[in-house]
Amino acid sequence: GMLDGLRDIPIVGDVRGAGYFHAIELVKDQETKEGFNHEESESLLRGFLSKRLFEAGLICRADDRGDPVIQLSPPLVAGQQEFDRIASILGDVLTEAWTELERGKALAQA
Repeated sequence: GMLDGLRDIPIVGDVRGAGYFHAIELVKDQETKEGFNHEESESLLRGFLSKRLFEAGLICRADDRGDPVIQLSPPLVAGQQEFDRIASILGDVLTEAWTELERGKALAQA
């Protein structure tokens, strides 16, 4: 699908969806599929991702009832150009989120 490339980003555990509905599941560790605890989810989604994605021009729904998930439903008039832009924004912001997490980990271990 249009978002499969996001699987290359270490924070992305899974990309699910069909047509115009997609969910990107976020994990702490791709290998083990280790998830985030509630506080981490909250801070990742509410504190960082929602705001950052919105600033980048992407409005999506963050759901932290289970594992943190970003839900997307682009308008039905969206075409390849819009999908490329969506994938590009998500790629940038999720990579940035991963970098922040790694930095946080380094700080925690320092």
